[in-house]
Amino acid sequence: MPYRAVLFDFDGTLADSFDAIIASVNSVRESYGLENLPGEVVRKCIGHGLLQLVNDLVPGYPPEEAIARYREHHGRTMEAATRLFPEVLPTLMQLTRRGFKLAVCSNKAVGFTRQLVRMLKVDHLFAEVLGPEDVNQRPKPDPAMLLEACQRVGVSPAEAVYIGDMNVDVLAGNAAGIPVWLVHVGLVGDGALDVPPEKMLVSFAEMLEYLKA
Repeated sequence: MPYRAVLFDFDGTLADSFDAIIASVNSVRESYGLENLPGEVVRKCIGHGLLQLVNDLVPGYPPEEAIARYREHHGRTMEAATRLFPEVLPTLMQLTRRGFKLAVCSNKAVGFTRQLVRMLKVDHLFAEVLGPEDVNQRPKPDPAMLLEACQRVGVSPAEAVYIGDMNVDVLAGNAAGIPVWLVHVGLVGDGALDVPPEKMLVSFAEMLEYLKA
């Protein structure tokens, strides 16, 4: 069955947002009198949702309070430190011209993702932008977000492919019955994969070789 939709992770897949996330994590830690963490330590904890992030990196403090502090800082600073990866914009435009329906499925707070998609001027290319809030706070690797995206854009899981950059994306896609292709620009190199993806893309634009009109 040919693909009709392409779903994307955000952080590490579409955009380099690591500096913004690292800065916000360390801002929260500083507010509790904790020392800053090196970027490579924070990067290894990214991708599982904000609650897991603060539990991992700000342990021993009220998570709801830590999340509020993170969101306050991140909302003020994330735009200046987030940019699209090379090849993303022309690839998205080409996929749109070929007739694919595009959606974002990210564990990032959906309000932040939508704000960044607008700031990066790619919002018009996506039919849907989803986060955990759209599926009763069930972040990846739960498949709910990917299945909800398929329903919203009107395709079956067999007609979609999910583009991500880390282990949690493969697990979510497999649970949803959606093939996963990983791009080697984000976090995929930071740890072993529990399950290999269907494809490992050496560049973002390489997906155009496999996704025909």
